[in-house]
Amino acid sequence: MNQILKEKIREALTSVLPITLIVIVLSTTVTPIPIGTMMLFLEGAALLIVGMGIFSLGADIAMMPMGEGIASSMTKTKKIPLIVLVFLVMGIIITIAEPDLQVLARQTPSIPAFTLIITVAIGVGFFLVVAAFRTLFRITLSKLLFIFYIGVFILAAFVPRDFIPVAFDSGGVTTGPITVPFIMAMGLGIASLRGDHGSQEDSFGMVALCSIGPILAVLLLGMIYHPSGIDEHGFIIPRVLTMQDVSAQFAYGLPEYLKEVVLAVLPIVVVFAIFQAVYKHFSQRSLIRVAIGLGYTTIGLILFLTGANVGFMPAGQAIGAMLGGSGYNWLLIPIGMLIGYFIVAAEPAVHVLNKQVEEISAGAIPQKYMQISLSVGVALSVGLSMLRVLTGISIFWMLVPGYAIALTLSFFVPKIFTGVAFDSGGVASGPMTATFLLPFTMGACDAVGGNVMTQAFGIVAMVAMTPLITIQMLGLIYMLKEKAAAKAEAQAIAKAKAAVALALEREAPASAEDEFILFEEEDGVDD
Repeated sequence: MNQILKEKIREALTSVLPITLIVIVLSTTVTPIPIGTMMLFLEGAALLIVGMGIFSLGADIAMMPMGEGIASSMTKTKKIPLIVLVFLVMGIIITIAEPDLQVLARQTPSIPAFTLIITVAIGVGFFLVVAAFRTLFRITLSKLLFIFYIGVFILAAFVPRDFIPVAFDSGGVTTGPITVPFIMAMGLGIASLRGDHGSQEDSFGMVALCSIGPILAVLLLGMIYHPSGIDEHGFIIPRVLTMQDVSAQFAYGLPEYLKEVVLAVLPIVVVFAIFQAVYKHFSQRSLIRVAIGLGYTTIGLILFLTGANVGFMPAGQAIGAMLGGSGYNWLLIPIGMLIGYFIVAAEPAVHVLNKQVEEISAGAIPQKYMQISLSVGVALSVGLSMLRVLTGISIFWMLVPGYAIALTLSFFVPKIFTGVAFDSGGVASGPMTATFLLPFTMGACDAVGGNVMTQAFGIVAMVAMTPLITIQMLGLIYMLKEKAAAKAEAQAIAKAKAAVALALEREAPASAEDEFILFEEEDGVDD
């Protein structure tokens, strides 16, 4: 166990180190942020590394088995009302538990945080039921995505303009470190019951569908609440002068996030305990392993969120504000892209997805290629978001063409890539986006005098959208390579057959007439 934990922490180090180095370079060159803010960031990075490593281990040995066990046991009952009820309740519980949603709700003005959280949770619960029945009844994912996203954009036409970015952001933040391992495991549990050729491919797509529910639910909420502007106080960067002040900030934040994580994990534990009491799915040894894993998950998430919220959020806000208020604010675009490329590697749920994709595809989709595709997608999304900050372009001009391309690709690439791509969109927009990229964008937008509601909010939605295209492009390349390889193999077989036929023809015995002539020539007989 210790060796696995060391490996997980080593992976987390390689993920967090690049973004840490970028912030250090920026702070010593174009954005000289206060030394206190820098110290908060560095201590936050250390907590992120340790927390991500511990959390990843916990997700492997607790969250994944729990999700698979609950899903497979529920679907075995074949009692439709029970399946609907359990999946609806689980969707609501794990969404309320999602830390990313808490972060977004606290930063969204004009809507009570509890109202937004409950609305999003109901949306996820409903679509988790839809996703479960899609997997069970072999409904094509691309068709469902096409229908639901058409509905999303039609509904968005009737919602106040200021509310649309928040609605799309809600779809991204719901699929974070708690939700993703659990929902993906539930997808595997349902797919395992089918056991047919396409069941493993259909295990992907549950996260994708669960990202649509919150968008629809929050758009409906937008017809009731009409946000007209951002809270003028926004996020206040703490004044930190000494190392004692740095420690005080983390000491103040740690109990808050401990309480948040415990309250998030507790309902899942209660539901799991009820499930185990009824179905006796896990052995005593497995239960001990799950309990240990839950401990790792809780501790890791507490450390991760404390580091991200206390350390990364002030740094993101400060760097964005300084770049936006400078005479060279155009640097927001390339610097934002650079940050986006590396920051997605620090998302804990990304590692869960990449590992599962490689395992289910039997190595056909390596983790390395998944990570590069995600990084390119997020880099593009942050660059486009910075363009929105500088120009005020409506998010519709980016979301509509982006989703049109993604949905069109879904009809041409292998099914597994569509499921993985749309799952990746939700996974990429995790706590690092909510605690670093969103404050970074809000700081930049405020500095250039833009409308934070329409120009800053929406970055989570952009981060969730672009991987849909880049991952499916990876699938398109994979498909074309397979076709080229199959064609080359067919040509090679055809050439080999032709060569064999030619060789046989040369070695075949001559005709009787030819043999007689040859005999006469050899004996010197002529006509």
